Amino acid sequence: MERVIAVIGPTAVGKTRVSIDLAKLLETEVISGDSMLVYKRMNIGTAKPTLQERAGIVHHLIDYIEPVEPFSVTDFQQIAAQYITGVNRRGKIPILAGGTGLYVKALLENYQFNETPGDSEFRQHLEKLAEQYGNDYLHAMLARSDSQAALRLHPNDRRRIIRALEVQELGGESISQTKERPELVYESVVIGLTLERAKLYQNINFRVDQMMAAGLEEEVAELLRSGVSPDCQSMKGIGYKEMVAYLQGRMDLSSAVNQIKQATRNFAKRQLTWYRRMPYIQWFSVDEYDSYEKMMETIYKCIAGKFCLK
Repeated sequence: MERVIAVIGPTAVGKTRVSIDLAKLLETEVISGDSMLVYKRMNIGTAKPTLQERAGIVHHLIDYIEPVEPFSVTDFQQIAAQYITGVNRRGKIPILAGGTGLYVKALLENYQFNETPGDSEFRQHLEKLAEQYGNDYLHAMLARSDSQAALRLHPNDRRRIIRALEVQELGGESISQTKERPELVYESVVIGLTLERAKLYQNINFRVDQMMAAGLEEEVAELLRSGVSPDCQSMKGIGYKEMVAYLQGRMDLSSAVNQIKQATRNFAKRQLTWYRRMPYIQWFSVDEYDSYEKMMETIYKCIAGKFCLK
């Protein structure tokens, strides 16, 4: 069985640093599990590690496609699996640096996704219904056509509700569901990092301020000037859609920054909710250690015990 080490946790908890330092210790490579880091020219708003921060460690699935190109969880699942195989064949254990819970879970558990293709007109129709009548209206539609899927999905999870309606209407399928007892397809150690909520939110707010100081506004403006449409999947990411609204005159700068902070905090909460579905995570609370070095020593011992490392 192929081996992999995953480092996951909410945004701004410190996954990047831990992943890179583990890669140094194990003399291995990092595979990004973040849905936004795949895009070229989107560096500041994605908190993409710089070349200096990467410290010579090979990183896969960073700067992989242009911002106008689509990228899905199934794309990630297939491509990341190939990288895991390649790194294992070189006698190393890859570090999966996760940020997108669905991506990591789908990869580690080898999700089988619905084959029904998407239909943009049907999705747009459903989006309009949601805008007009609210998310509860779509959820009620789903409850009538696929009651089991409706029970699994929160009424505000509009994206997945729309996909569930799409596969039901166009393919007669029920949207993919996870197993109650997930089975890992890799020999894995999944490290989860947590932080006391107030401190995590402080980190998030500070990171957004850093992004603004580093030039997030200009990064988004340049993307728009280069022809990247605000409707592109990449521009729907937190930080980008708010800056687009500001640059288009639909919001003042202070409101845009505050919305980025709020949306990022909400995202962190959703991430933690998602990770509760992954019972194989071994959690490490960052603020319970006297030093970063002590935490890294404990994490390394956990990995070494699993893989019989020195």
